[in-house]
Amino acid sequence: MNREEARKKATELVSKMTLEEKASQLRYDAPAIKRLGIPAYNWWNEALHGVARAGQATVFPQAIGLGATFDTELLGKIADTVATEGRAKYNAYSKEEDRDIYKGLTFWSPNVNIFRDPRWGRGHETYGEDPYLTKELGVSFVKGLQGDGETMKAAACAKHFAVHSGPEAIRHEFDAIASPKDMEETYLPAFEALTKEANVEGFMGAYNRTNGEPCCGSPTLQKKLRGDWGFQGYFVSDCWAIKDFHEHHMVTSTPAESAALALNNGCDLNCGNTYLHILKAYEKGLITEDTITESAIRLFTTRYMLGLFEETEYDKIPYSEVESPAHLALSQKAAEESFVLLKNNGILPLQKDKIKTVGIVGPNADSRAALVGNYHGTASRYCTIQEGLQDYLGNEVRVLSSVGCDLFRDRTEHLAFTQDRLAEAKIVAANSDVVILCVGLDETLEGEEGDTGNSYASGDKETLQLPQVQLDLMEAMAESGKPVILCLMAGSDIDLSYAAEHFDAVMVLWYPGAQGGKAAARILFGDVSPSGKLPVTFYETLEELPEFTDYAMKGRTYRYMENKAQFPFGYGLTYGKVTVTDAAVSTNDEPSVTVQATVTNQGHTATRDVIQIYIKNTDSPLAVRNPELVAFTPVFLNAGETQTISLTISSRAFTVVDENGIRKEDGTHFQIFVGCSQPDERSVELTGVKPVEIEYYK
Repeated sequence: MNREEARKKATELVSKMTLEEKASQLRYDAPAIKRLGIPAYNWWNEALHGVARAGQATVFPQAIGLGATFDTELLGKIADTVATEGRAKYNAYSKEEDRDIYKGLTFWSPNVNIFRDPRWGRGHETYGEDPYLTKELGVSFVKGLQGDGETMKAAACAKHFAVHSGPEAIRHEFDAIASPKDMEETYLPAFEALTKEANVEGFMGAYNRTNGEPCCGSPTLQKKLRGDWGFQGYFVSDCWAIKDFHEHHMVTSTPAESAALALNNGCDLNCGNTYLHILKAYEKGLITEDTITESAIRLFTTRYMLGLFEETEYDKIPYSEVESPAHLALSQKAAEESFVLLKNNGILPLQKDKIKTVGIVGPNADSRAALVGNYHGTASRYCTIQEGLQDYLGNEVRVLSSVGCDLFRDRTEHLAFTQDRLAEAKIVAANSDVVILCVGLDETLEGEEGDTGNSYASGDKETLQLPQVQLDLMEAMAESGKPVILCLMAGSDIDLSYAAEHFDAVMVLWYPGAQGGKAAARILFGDVSPSGKLPVTFYETLEELPEFTDYAMKGRTYRYMENKAQFPFGYGLTYGKVTVTDAAVSTNDEPSVTVQATVTNQGHTATRDVIQIYIKNTDSPLAVRNPELVAFTPVFLNAGETQTISLTISSRAFTVVDENGIRKEDGTHFQIFVGCSQPDERSVELTGVKPVEIEYYK
């Protein structure tokens, strides 16, 4: 049903409630109101890359890996699959009267924060560092999750509004200071698009303050969201964020004052328990019954839009949809599209018939934790990289293995000497024709600050280096004299300078989901070409970046950086050689512009690749420092094939933002670059190809 009809029904239902009943419904664990036939409902559910934390579900690659696909259509399909599994589980749980946490249809995903600093532990929950890429993928995810049926299939939630990206350790008291220009240019566009283009149903406020105001009780952010953008859905606090008002931010003195500050500033739902003090705040005259009523109406509007009080077209989705063969195949496809090949001296793809023994070494080779990232469901079967290779090679090629070292501790057995698996790794390398070295991190080393809703208190990275034990293992493998392919399983920028210098190939697998091992085997042996692109910059050093706590964008991300990247945003090799040979502005239908490009695979291998368009305003002093992404599309080309493709550049791409945060047109001369990478010097060095440049006057 549409929002108007749903709100009408919600208003009628809420009018029958007492004040106490209305107040009780503003908690994430809303109790039943039996006299009105309202069942209990727990709002908290997660679906970052599959239905999370409620048992069996298809586990897709972590969000940062999905970002690396640059594939909006894929994101829509994944989100639709997640909604299908969410409905299947909800239907089954409801029949059992199980209305526990993580079993509802309000998913607190996606995370469209900007991964502005590689130290942030939760960066792998995002789609990367670029506002345009984040917006495009986020919009597709929300549309896929919510569906376009008569009833909303599942409710998505844009988080964490608005300026949130670490440090994790101080997030409960931190004040993120962002200029109006940075807000409009970087931090807000994805949130605005999810509201205006995708009609996202929910918004979640962040833990921190932004420019002095706590995000879950901010009049400025609410004015932007509900006033300027016309958002009409529900707003939820991050979990236990409202108690931070009086315990850490010190903007209020009591729980009742905190509840009032949040509720009076548009926070309808409390994930936490501070709204137990709503009635006390009401008695003290801090909030009105009308305010409580309005939030209750908004929340029941969402529940009506989800069809939770009547029969819907989704009620018959069977439990057999959970981890169906089609869903598992989609997860594998997503993993295959997400892998980013950073270096290849020609060793890849490997040829099965020319190898007798493969050595697979490293702490992430047989690690399930390295498949799943965080905010994940439970797969009924996991395929690690080691298992994927063993299954793929069968009895034709011998696979030897060694963990090589612990993820970060100095030994794997407590009673052993340090480096107790290093000799084994050397032995495996000596007995192998080629070594596949799987290093990296997992959610125990990069993730969220420890709190009630988080199993690991891992938090942020302090360095771009891998743990020392892994560096020692890398050195030992480099000295083995055997060809080495390094596979990095991590959710963020890691210093790969040693790997790039000493190893034959380097590939980023991210946290590739439960089918990651199958995908890795198919890519390494050439059944599929890698085609992912970096959604974040890999920097040479942390020294070139501002302080982690500095939210000014100067010097950060590919859009503002002043130095050369180790591996740039938008970069990734394939087994083919897709090149844009010609490009021109074909139509100039103000306000948007269409670019037509001729694309040829000059290589010998069929491959997917991503055509990317970057734009640089050469006139305006207000323009972003470097060319920025304004359009992209995946293409698939057989060897020798040529295609002509069209991409549309929106009118917004030709605007700039002034110091007051006002977006406007300024300047008439633009450089438009069309290629399979950024136009920066480092990308050209790495790929050997310059994007086609178009001089454009508007």
